[in-house]
This record gives sequence, C-alpha cells and structure tokens, in this order.
Amino acid sequence: MKITKTAENSWQSLVDGVQAGNIRAMARLITQVENREPGWKDAMKAIYPHTGSARILGITGSPGAGKSTLTCEIADELVKRGHQVGIIAVDPSSPFSGGALLGDRLRMKKIFTLKEVFIRSMATRGTLGGMSQAARDVTRIMDAFGKDVILIETVGVGQDEIEVVKTADRVMMVCIPGQGDNIQALKAGVMEIADLYVVNKADLPGADEVMADIYAMLDLSSEAGQPTPPVLKTSALKNQGIKELVTTLMADSTDSNRQKDKREMQIKEEIFSLMEDEVFRHIRHRWEEDGEIAEAARQMIEQKKDPYSIVAKLLQGFI
Repeated sequence: MKITKTAENSWQSLVDGVQAGNIRAMARLITQVENREPGWKDAMKAIYPHTGSARILGITGSPGAGKSTLTCEIADELVKRGHQVGIIAVDPSSPFSGGALLGDRLRMKKIFTLKEVFIRSMATRGTLGGMSQAARDVTRIMDAFGKDVILIETVGVGQDEIEVVKTADRVMMVCIPGQGDNIQALKAGVMEIADLYVVNKADLPGADEVMADIYAMLDLSSEAGQPTPPVLKTSALKNQGIKELVTTLMADSTDSNRQKDKREMQIKEEIFSLMEDEVFRHIRHRWEEDGEIAEAARQMIEQKKDPYSIVAKLLQGFI
C-alpha cells in the first residue's frame, strides 16, 4: 500500500511526540500500529533505535488467579520506587467483533490516576498463545516513550499460553490454592516457562500445598546443580508479599549466558512472526485477486478435489 505524504507526516509527528514524552501521541501511535494503519511499519522503524532500555515483565496464569489485581499492586510498588510503568493488559478477542472485554482495567482503579503509569488494553485478535505481534510493537513504543518497566498481563487461557516468553525478560507464573489437583502443577506447558512462581491469595487454605507442588515440579524438571526459579507467596488484595515480589522481579539475572540465549531466541521468533504475517498477507492477496481461492473452493464443493491437493498445488509457485 502506497503511503501518502499526509499519512507519512501524521505518523512522523506521532513518533516525534512519543520521543518528546507526549502521552497523547503515544496513545494515538499505539492505536495506529495496533490497527496496522498505513505507515505503521515506517513508524516502528523510526521508533526502534530508541528502544532497548525498558525491563519487560510477563505475568501469566490461569483465569481467576488474581493477575490483574497483582499487576496493579506491582505497578503501585514500582511507582513508589521511582519507576515509570507501562502496562499491557491482554484480553481475549470476540470471535465476532474482534474486540475485547477489557475487564482487566476494572481491577486497576487504584493506579488509574498515577501519572507514572500508562495502561493499554489489547485484544489477542485470535492469536494462539495469548499475544499478537502488535503487543510486541506496543512494548517498543512504551519503551521509546520512557517507560522503564513494562508489565504484560496475558489473557490467562491455560497451559498453552507460552507466547509471552518470546517477549518478556522475565515471566511470572501466578498460581492459587484450589486450582486443581496436585498433578496440575506437574503438567507440561505453561508451568515450564516461568522465571518466577507466585502463589497468590496465599491467605486462603491450601497455599502451602501449592508451594510444595511447585517445588516438586521444579525438582523434577531442573538439571542437577542448576538454580531453580524462586517461589513466593502473595495476597494482592491484602497487599502482602508485594515488596518482596517486586524486589525479586527487578533483581538482575545471575545467569548471563541464559539471558543471552533467551534474547537471541526472542529476536529470531519475532523475525519469523513478522515474516509469517507478511508472507500470508501477500499470498492471500494474490490468490484472492486472481480467483484461485474461489476456484479451489468451487472444486471442493463439487467434490472434485481435496483441500490437501489444492494447497500443495497453490504452493508450487512459492516453494
């Protein structure tokens, strides 16, 4: 899509505004980038050299674990310590409208008025794993604006929600008492991605049992002699354990090689993600424009061809 001079001036002024600390410019640029409006790529190219300073922390866990309330308390404590905080609250998309409930904001009233905090709710837009590429772009915009800590609270879809590890420097897994039987903590998937485990609502019965389950899982999955991730107790509603949690989250990693490998993995994954989006957009546009998809659908309806053969034929020109 050709970008007009007016559109170019528009996004360039927003980029300049972000660098100047204009919060309205940041909000508008985030909207344009999230909606993939004309010029969004050029805007991100201009933003990129001004990123890399923020610490990005992922907060994941199943629905009902208290992630939003915990995120609110973490942000409040970070502000008290002099940090500028950005929050990306990812909500599930409606399969019909593409919008999201944005319920996370309802639990963050305490920090709404803090000038040091900027909250952005985002929809998953159907992305498996609870995050979209747009969420990665938004972290960069917040970073360029001057937010030195960015919290990504994921949608909370369950054990397959692992995309956040491809963006965050550290991932915190939130568990609660009564969240299933003891085997739940030992299952593969989301329980394996965390750098830190938190048992929230620890004032409820069963918190110690959940702690024991997590330690047992870590003992089974960790290599001999390797440090295991910390496991902490909190009660977000009662503001218990928050200071210790923030101190642990903000502590520098003692394993520089692991951090380097993780960063390399994140960069590769982002390149693949952007490439997949571009290739899919290009192929879909081409096939719809020349009528190949319509013809393929007609052949399937008439039972003349199967979808596997059709895909193989369509891809011949690309592979």
